[in-house]
Amino acid sequence: MELDELKATWQSLDRRLQQHNAINLQLFRDSRLDKARSRLRPLFWGQIAQILFGLLFVLMAAALWSRQPETASVVIAGVIVHLYGVVTIALAGGTLAKISAIDYAAPVLEIQKQLTALRKFYMRNGMITGLSWWVLWVPVLMVLAGLGGGDLYARAPSVIWIGLGIGVPGLLATWWFHRWAHHPSHGQLGKRLDDSAVGGSIRKTQSLIDEIARFEQE
Repeated sequence: MELDELKATWQSLDRRLQQHNAINLQLFRDSRLDKARSRLRPLFWGQIAQILFGLLFVLMAAALWSRQPETASVVIAGVIVHLYGVVTIALAGGTLAKISAIDYAAPVLEIQKQLTALRKFYMRNGMITGLSWWVLWVPVLMVLAGLGGGDLYARAPSVIWIGLGIGVPGLLATWWFHRWAHHPSHGQLGKRLDDSAVGGSIRKTQSLIDEIARFEQE
Protein backbone atom coordinates (compact mmCIF):
# COMPACT_ATOMS: atom_id res chain seq x y z
CA MET A 1 0.00 0.00 0.00
CA GLU A 2 1.31 3.42 -0.96
CA LEU A 3 2.13 5.90 1.78
CA ASP A 4 -0.55 8.29 0.54
CA GLU A 5 -3.16 5.54 0.58
CA LEU A 6 -2.13 4.54 4.11
CA LYS A 7 -2.36 8.16 5.22
CA ALA A 8 -5.83 8.55 3.64
CA THR A 9 -7.01 5.33 5.27
CA TRP A 10 -5.72 6.47 8.65
CA GLN A 11 -7.44 9.86 8.28
CA SER A 12 -10.69 8.12 7.32
CA LEU A 13 -10.49 5.89 10.39
CA ASP A 14 -9.73 8.92 12.54
CA ARG A 15 -12.79 10.77 11.20
CA ARG A 16 -14.98 7.73 11.82
CA LEU A 17 -13.64 7.43 15.37
CA GLN A 18 -14.34 11.13 16.00
CA GLN A 19 -17.86 10.74 14.60
CA HIS A 20 -18.41 7.69 16.78
CA ASN A 21 -17.20 9.56 19.86
CA ALA A 22 -19.38 12.55 19.00
CA ILE A 23 -22.43 10.31 18.62
CA ASN A 24 -21.70 8.59 21.93
CA LEU A 25 -21.24 11.95 23.64
CA GLN A 26 -24.52 13.26 22.23
CA LEU A 27 -26.40 10.13 23.27
CA PHE A 28 -24.89 10.31 26.76
CA ARG A 29 -25.66 14.03 27.00
CA ASP A 30 -29.27 13.58 25.84
CA SER A 31 -29.95 10.76 28.29
CA ARG A 32 -28.51 12.72 31.22
CA LEU A 33 -30.36 15.90 30.26
CA ASP A 34 -33.66 14.01 30.06
CA LYS A 35 -33.03 12.71 33.56
CA ALA A 36 -32.02 16.18 34.73
CA ARG A 37 -35.36 17.62 33.58
CA SER A 38 -37.27 14.90 35.37
CA ARG A 39 -35.26 15.40 38.58
CA LEU A 40 -36.48 19.01 38.81
CA ARG A 41 -40.18 18.14 38.48
CA PRO A 42 -40.67 17.54 42.23
CA LEU A 43 -39.14 20.96 42.88
CA PHE A 44 -41.51 22.48 40.31
CA TRP A 45 -44.58 21.00 41.98
CA GLY A 46 -43.20 21.92 45.38
CA GLN A 47 -43.18 25.56 44.31
CA ILE A 48 -46.76 25.28 43.07
CA ALA A 49 -47.65 24.00 46.54
CA GLN A 50 -45.75 26.93 48.06
CA ILE A 51 -47.79 29.36 45.98
CA LEU A 52 -50.99 27.79 47.29
CA PHE A 53 -49.55 27.94 50.80
CA GLY A 54 -48.79 31.64 50.43
CA LEU A 55 -52.24 32.24 48.96
CA LEU A 56 -53.74 30.82 52.14
CA PHE A 57 -52.19 33.65 54.16
CA VAL A 58 -53.24 36.28 51.65
CA LEU A 59 -56.81 35.02 51.88
CA MET A 60 -56.57 34.92 55.68
CA ALA A 61 -55.51 38.57 55.71
CA ALA A 62 -58.21 39.47 53.17
CA ALA A 63 -60.82 37.88 55.43
CA LEU A 64 -59.48 39.99 58.30
CA TRP A 65 -59.68 43.19 56.23
CA SER A 66 -63.28 42.41 55.37
CA ARG A 67 -64.05 42.63 59.10
CA GLN A 68 -62.46 46.10 59.23
CA PRO A 69 -60.43 45.63 62.42
CA GLU A 70 -59.93 48.75 64.47
CA THR A 71 -57.30 47.59 66.97
CA ALA A 72 -53.76 48.57 65.96
CA SER A 73 -52.24 45.27 67.12
CA VAL A 74 -54.66 43.25 64.98
CA VAL A 75 -54.03 45.48 61.95
CA ILE A 76 -50.26 45.14 62.33
CA ALA A 77 -50.57 41.35 62.63
CA GLY A 78 -52.75 41.31 59.52
CA VAL A 79 -50.22 43.32 57.56
CA ILE A 80 -47.41 40.93 58.60
CA VAL A 81 -49.44 37.86 57.62
CA HIS A 82 -50.49 39.45 54.33
CA LEU A 83 -46.89 40.41 53.54
CA TYR A 84 -45.68 36.89 54.36
CA GLY A 85 -48.21 35.43 51.93
CA VAL A 86 -47.15 37.79 49.14
CA VAL A 87 -43.44 37.16 49.72
CA THR A 88 -43.99 33.40 49.82
CA ILE A 89 -45.81 33.51 46.49
CA ALA A 90 -43.19 35.81 44.96
CA LEU A 91 -40.29 33.59 46.05
CA ALA A 92 -42.00 30.50 44.67
CA GLY A 93 -42.59 32.35 41.41
CA GLY A 94 -38.94 33.36 41.31
CA THR A 95 -37.86 29.76 41.83
CA LEU A 96 -40.17 28.62 39.02
CA ALA A 97 -38.65 31.30 36.79
CA LYS A 98 -35.15 30.00 37.58
CA ILE A 99 -36.26 26.46 36.71
CA SER A 100 -37.78 27.62 33.42
CA ALA A 101 -34.66 29.64 32.57
CA ILE A 102 -32.43 26.56 32.45
CA ASP A 103 -31.38 26.08 28.83
CA TYR A 104 -30.59 22.41 28.38
CA ALA A 105 -29.31 23.08 24.87
CA ALA A 106 -26.61 25.40 26.21
CA PRO A 107 -23.01 24.35 26.93
CA VAL A 108 -22.54 22.35 30.11
CA LEU A 109 -20.73 25.21 31.86
CA GLU A 110 -23.69 27.51 31.25
CA ILE A 111 -26.15 24.90 32.56
CA GLN A 112 -24.00 24.52 35.68
CA LYS A 113 -24.13 28.29 36.23
CA GLN A 114 -27.91 28.31 35.83
CA LEU A 115 -28.27 25.46 38.31
CA THR A 116 -26.02 27.27 40.78
CA ALA A 117 -28.23 30.37 40.47
CA LEU A 118 -31.31 28.21 41.05
CA ARG A 119 -29.69 26.58 44.07
CA LYS A 120 -28.79 29.92 45.67
CA PHE A 121 -32.24 31.41 45.06
CA TYR A 122 -34.01 28.32 46.36
CA MET A 123 -31.93 28.36 49.54
CA ARG A 124 -32.84 32.01 50.14
CA ASN A 125 -36.45 31.07 49.46
CA GLY A 126 -36.34 28.35 52.11
CA MET A 127 -34.56 30.50 54.67
CA ILE A 128 -36.96 33.42 54.34
CA THR A 129 -40.18 31.41 54.27
CA GLY A 130 -39.03 28.84 56.82
CA LEU A 131 -37.04 30.69 59.44
CA SER A 132 -39.63 33.44 59.70
CA TRP A 133 -41.88 30.93 61.50
CA TRP A 134 -39.79 31.46 64.62
CA VAL A 135 -41.90 34.61 65.07
CA LEU A 136 -44.60 34.41 62.40
CA TRP A 137 -46.81 32.09 64.40
CA VAL A 138 -47.50 34.97 66.81
CA PRO A 139 -49.18 37.29 64.26
CA VAL A 140 -50.93 34.28 62.73
CA LEU A 141 -52.52 33.54 66.12
CA MET A 142 -53.46 37.20 66.41
CA VAL A 143 -55.11 37.18 62.98
CA LEU A 144 -57.04 34.01 63.80
CA ALA A 145 -58.23 35.65 67.00
CA GLY A 146 -59.11 38.77 65.01
CA LEU A 147 -61.20 36.70 62.61
CA GLY A 148 -63.21 35.64 65.64
CA GLY A 149 -63.67 39.25 66.65
CA GLY A 150 -61.09 39.19 69.45
CA ASP A 151 -57.82 40.93 70.22
CA LEU A 152 -55.30 38.39 71.49
CA TYR A 153 -52.87 41.10 72.55
CA ALA A 154 -55.51 42.78 74.70
CA ARG A 155 -56.75 39.52 76.21
CA ALA A 156 -53.48 37.66 76.70
CA PRO A 157 -50.46 39.92 76.12
CA SER A 158 -48.22 37.43 77.91
CA VAL A 159 -48.78 34.95 75.06
CA ILE A 160 -47.50 37.50 72.56
CA TRP A 161 -44.47 38.56 74.58
CA ILE A 162 -43.51 35.02 75.57
CA GLY A 163 -43.83 33.93 71.93
CA LEU A 164 -41.64 36.78 70.74
CA GLY A 165 -39.27 36.22 73.65
CA ILE A 166 -38.70 32.69 72.41
CA GLY A 167 -38.92 33.33 68.69
CA VAL A 168 -36.57 36.29 68.32
CA PRO A 169 -33.65 34.66 70.20
CA GLY A 170 -34.32 31.43 68.30
CA LEU A 171 -34.15 33.28 64.98
CA LEU A 172 -30.95 35.05 65.97
CA ALA A 173 -29.40 31.81 67.22
CA THR A 174 -30.23 30.08 63.93
CA TRP A 175 -28.67 32.94 61.97
CA TRP A 176 -25.55 32.82 64.17
CA PHE A 177 -25.24 29.04 63.74
CA HIS A 178 -25.54 29.41 59.97
CA ARG A 179 -22.73 31.95 59.94
CA TRP A 180 -20.62 29.82 62.32
CA ALA A 181 -21.09 26.65 60.26
CA HIS A 182 -19.96 28.40 57.06
CA HIS A 183 -16.73 29.70 58.53
CA PRO A 184 -13.72 28.20 56.68
CA SER A 185 -12.37 26.77 59.95
CA HIS A 186 -15.31 24.36 60.16
CA GLY A 187 -14.49 22.51 56.97
CA GLN A 188 -17.38 20.99 55.04
CA LEU A 189 -20.02 21.55 57.74
CA GLY A 190 -21.55 24.53 55.94
CA LYS A 191 -21.64 22.67 52.63
CA ARG A 192 -23.32 19.66 54.24
CA LEU A 193 -25.93 21.93 55.79
CA ASP A 194 -26.53 23.62 52.43
CA ASP A 195 -26.85 20.25 50.68
CA SER A 196 -29.44 19.09 53.19
CA ALA A 197 -31.35 22.39 52.90
CA VAL A 198 -31.38 22.50 49.12
CA GLY A 199 -33.10 19.12 48.78
CA GLY A 200 -32.52 16.16 46.50
CA SER A 201 -33.92 17.53 43.24
CA ILE A 202 -31.26 20.17 42.66
CA ARG A 203 -28.40 18.03 44.01
CA LYS A 204 -29.30 15.11 41.73
CA THR A 205 -29.65 17.42 38.75
CA GLN A 206 -26.27 19.01 39.42
CA SER A 207 -24.75 15.55 39.72
CA LEU A 208 -26.11 14.57 36.29
CA ILE A 209 -24.76 17.72 34.66
CA ASP A 210 -21.40 17.15 36.33
CA GLU A 211 -21.34 13.66 34.80
CA ILE A 212 -21.72 15.21 31.34
CA ALA A 213 -18.88 17.65 32.07
CA ARG A 214 -16.57 14.79 33.13
CA PHE A 215 -17.53 12.71 30.09
CA GLU A 216 -16.74 15.61 27.76
CA GLN A 217 -13.30 16.04 29.33
CA GLU A 218 -12.35 12.39 28.96
